Amino acid sequence: MIEQVLLGAATVFVLVSLVGIYRAIAGPTMPDRVIAINFVGSNVVIVIALIAAAIGEPGALDIALVYALLNFLLSIAISKFQVERGGVL
Repeated sequence: MIEQVLLGAATVFVLVSLVGIYRAIAGPTMPDRVIAINFVGSNVVIVIALIAAAIGEPGALDIALVYALLNFLLSIAISKFQVERGGVL
């Protein structure tokens, strides 16, 4: 029963991420795109954690943690690239 609830919540987060993907593609400015990519990455971390809890695999939480750190570093790298290119983020 609880597994179905967790998988349902993961499905909702995947659907919400589609809005973020749209904003990352159609975003009018670079800051919109950076925030959208960070939003989608955070939702992916949540989905991995929910699926790990649903299937009872605590090792997948390590994957979610590493992905969260990579998501953070990606946001910093894109922001640094944008500022060095002359834009103000």
